[in-house]
Amino acid sequence: MNHEATRLRLDRALDRLTVTFRGMTARPDEPQCTCHWGSEEELALLKVPEVELDPDLLRRTWDAPDWTDHDSVLRRILPQFARALTRGDVKPMVGMYEVGKSFARGHWQQWPEPQSLAVQEFLDAWWAHTLVEPEPAVPAHELLALCAEASCALTPWLDTWEALDHPVADRHLAEAAAHWEYELLGDGLPWDGWDTDEDALRVELAAWLVRHAPARLRAHGAPEELLHRIRLIGLTGPARWEDPHWPERRY
Repeated sequence: MNHEATRLRLDRALDRLTVTFRGMTARPDEPQCTCHWGSEEELALLKVPEVELDPDLLRRTWDAPDWTDHDSVLRRILPQFARALTRGDVKPMVGMYEVGKSFARGHWQQWPEPQSLAVQEFLDAWWAHTLVEPEPAVPAHELLALCAEASCALTPWLDTWEALDHPVADRHLAEAAAHWEYELLGDGLPWDGWDTDEDALRVELAAWLVRHAPARLRAHGAPEELLHRIRLIGLTGPARWEDPHWPERRY
């Protein structure tokens, strides 16, 4: 997978979102709380197509969980939102999985096919580019959580990572494993799920990491301590916590 090719693919996916969602607005009668969300003037901007939102208004819009028609609101902001995401300009309070939840609340997979395919291609292209980008705007482990929450699935994203033989993708894998191992050793998912089966995602992620990561990380020169902790993730019960490499910390 070529870095320049993935960048071109992402640029085209962003352009496709702009074309596909041009002219979209929130519903004319869409309400919002002026005490907590924002002003009537700001709400009115969502009912006018293609008006650029300032960063704070964009954040409050995608983050709000209580829109009457979240689908329409998401379609209204999507071209600007997607570009801000890929630049690293979107800073959720806790993690990028919060952005994935916003996508999921919009039920984008149920939209008319040209729209749902445009969103799918954006996520696919962004993921492919991130895996080979040495300094991605959003770290791979954070983007995986976003994509998993947005699509209610892990398998396609993990399959893409596994199939990619690239040193940068391996470095991202080492960084991801270091971020995940604490939660996975405590039998927890490394992010908070929303409309997903957290336990199923955790089992899938742990199994994939144990099966796929060690050989690549060893070749990448990952610390032995990290490799041992990945091995421990594949164990259960006393076999895990009585192992001589069990870390001296409480889960």
